[in-house]
Amino acid sequence: MFLRNKRKADQPCQRQHVSAGRFIISVISIAWALFQLALPRFIILDSTTVRAVHLAFAITLVFLTIPVAKHKRRERFFNAASHIPLSGYILAGVGCLSVLYFVFDWKGISMRAGLPIWRDVVMSIILIILLLEASRRAIGPALPIIAILFTLFAFSGSYMPLFIAFRGVSLRRYLSQIALSAEGIYGIPLYVSANTVFLFVLFGSMLDKIGAGHFFNDLAISLLGRFKGGAAKAAVVSSGLTGLVSGSSIANVVTTGTFTIPLMKKVGYPAKIAAATEVAASTNGQLMPPIMGAAAFIIAEYLGIDYLDVVKAAAVPAFVSYFALFYIAHLEASKLGMKGLPKADIPRFLTVLKNGFYYLIPLVVLIYELIVMRHTPNLAAFNAILVLIVIVFVREIIKAAGNSTNIAKAVIKAVINGTNTIGEGLIAGSRNMLSVALATATAGIIVGIVFMGISGMVVDIVAGLSLGYIFPLLLITAIASLILGMGLPTTATYIVMASITVPVIVELSSTSSFVIPLMAAHLFCFYFGILADDTPPVGLAAYAAAAIAKSDPIQTGIQGFIYDLRTAVIPFMFVFNAELILHGINNWPQALLIFVMAIFGAFAFTNAVQGWFIIKNKWYEVPLFLIASLILFCPTVVTKIFNLDLHLRYYMYFVGLAVYGLSYFVQRLRLKRSF
Repeated sequence: MFLRNKRKADQPCQRQHVSAGRFIISVISIAWALFQLALPRFIILDSTTVRAVHLAFAITLVFLTIPVAKHKRRERFFNAASHIPLSGYILAGVGCLSVLYFVFDWKGISMRAGLPIWRDVVMSIILIILLLEASRRAIGPALPIIAILFTLFAFSGSYMPLFIAFRGVSLRRYLSQIALSAEGIYGIPLYVSANTVFLFVLFGSMLDKIGAGHFFNDLAISLLGRFKGGAAKAAVVSSGLTGLVSGSSIANVVTTGTFTIPLMKKVGYPAKIAAATEVAASTNGQLMPPIMGAAAFIIAEYLGIDYLDVVKAAAVPAFVSYFALFYIAHLEASKLGMKGLPKADIPRFLTVLKNGFYYLIPLVVLIYELIVMRHTPNLAAFNAILVLIVIVFVREIIKAAGNSTNIAKAVIKAVINGTNTIGEGLIAGSRNMLSVALATATAGIIVGIVFMGISGMVVDIVAGLSLGYIFPLLLITAIASLILGMGLPTTATYIVMASITVPVIVELSSTSSFVIPLMAAHLFCFYFGILADDTPPVGLAAYAAAAIAKSDPIQTGIQGFIYDLRTAVIPFMFVFNAELILHGINNWPQALLIFVMAIFGAFAFTNAVQGWFIIKNKWYEVPLFLIASLILFCPTVVTKIFNLDLHLRYYMYFVGLAVYGLSYFVQRLRLKRSF
C-alpha cells in the first residue's frame, strides 16, 4: 500500500528487487515507530532493553538506507530506484546483533562488571566500530572523528605532555565503560532519545504529513501579510509554529521555506535576505518548547528535574528571540521601503482557520496533557498522536463522503487513505529519528570517556585558558560550540559541550561574586550549538535555504548569523541575570515584567546591530542602544555600579527605557531636519 513503484516494463527483475528492499525498509520503520508508540501504554520493559532496541532499529535502518559512499547516498525511504546491496543486509544484521547483545547477556555482563570475557570484548569492539560507521553515514564524519580522538586520548593519556596527561585506561576498562554499561553508549542521552524524543519527532512528522505546515504558513500570512514586510513576518511566525513540533532547523527550512522564501522574493526582498530570514526563523525553532531539538528532555534527565521546569526556563529566552526576529523583519522592510502583500495574495483568516482548525487540536491536547494533567512527556505525546490519528481518519471520511454517494465505499476508501497517511507519517518519523538516535549513542562514547577520569583535567585546562574568569570561559564555550556545531547535530553538540564545560562554568562561578545556576549553564551550551546551523562555512540550514532562494549559501549564512546575533546575546544575559530563565521567579506579574523588558532589550540590541531604528543610525547612537539593551536585560548592572540596594533593580528598567527613548527622540529630531 505504501510501496507502489513505477518502473519501466522491461525491468521486471529490478522492479521486484527494489520493491522487496523498500518493503523491508518500510516494515522496519513502521515496526520501530509502533514499538515506540507502545511503550507509554502497552509494553513494560526495563530502560536498558528500551535503549538497546531503540539503537538496534536505528543502526539497522542506517545500514539498509545509507550507502558507504557519500556521492552514492539516496533517500531510500522514498526513492524507488534505490538498491540495497548484500553488504547492507550483512552490516545491518551484525550491527543489530551487536547492539542487542547488551540485552541478551545483561545478567552475565552485570555479574562480571569490569571483567569482560573474550566474547564481551569481541562484541563490544564490533558494536563501537559499526556505531561509528553508522554515525558517519547518518550525520557525517565530525562526531565519529571526535569520538575516535577521545578514545585515542583515553588509551594514550599516560604518554601525553604533563599538562594534559592522565593515567590512561586499559582496553577492558574502556569497553566495560563504553559498551557494557549504562554510562557510555547506552547512557542518559540514548535513554532520552528512546523514551521521549522519538514520540515528539513522530508527532511532528505526522503533523507535517497531513499538511499542518501549509496551515501554519497560511495562518501567519492571513494575519500579517497586509503589514509592512508582511511576508517576512509571516515567515517568522510560521517557522515558530512549525518549530514547536519539528525540533529541526533544516526540516523547518524545507517545510516552511518552500512557501515563504518565494513569497518574500515576490514582494521585493533580495534572495539573500529572504533566505537568511527563513534560516534565522527556522534555526530558532529549536529553542521553542516542547521539543527544543531533544535538548529539553536531556537537560531534564541530567539535572534530575521535571521536564516542565526546563520548559519554564526556556520559554522567555525563546519568545524574546522570536520577537526580536519579528522586529528585524520590520527593520529590513523599513530599509527597503517595502509595503504589505497585495490583497489578492492574502488568504482570509477565518477561511484558513475554518479549513484547518483541526491541526491545532493535537497541539492543544499536547499542551493540556503536559501542563494541566501533568502527564509525563512521552505519555502526553502518545495521547496527542492518538488524537492526531483519529483526526486523520475523520478528515478522510468526511472528504470521501462528500465526493461519493456510496457511503460504504467512501468509508473503505477513507480508511485506506488514512492508513496510507499514517503509515507515511510513521516512516517519516523513523527516518527523522536516525540522526538523533545515532548522535546520542555516539556522543555517549565521549561522555563515557570524560567520566573515566579526564573530567578533572578538562576542568583545569579550560579554567586555565579562561584565566579563572567567567566571561572568557563563556566566550571559549560559545566559540567551541559554534565550531563543533558546524559538523554535529545540535543535540550532540549540546551533550559534548555540557559534559566538558558545564562543570567548569559552575565551579568558577562558585568562587565569584555570583552563582550561575546549572540550568543557565546547560542552556548556554545548547544555544550556541543551535547557532552553528547557519554559521559559515558549514551551516546546513543556510545551504538548504539558499538552494530554495537561489542565493549564495555563504552570503546567506553570514546574513543569517547577523540576524542571529540577537539570539547569541541572550545566553550571556541569562547567565548573568538568571531571572531571564525565571530562576527563583514564581509569580506571573514579575515574570511578565521581566519578559516585556527583555523584549525591549532585544529590540535595542537589534537596532544597534542592524544599524537602523526609525532612520539609519549614526555612530554615536549605537552606544545608547547597547547601554539600553544591557540595562533592560540585566538591571542589576546599575545597582552594582552605583552600589544600590538589590531590591531597587526593577526600578532600573525606567533608566533603560529612558535611554532607549532618548535614542528615539534623537533620531526623530534628525528625521525632522532632513525634511
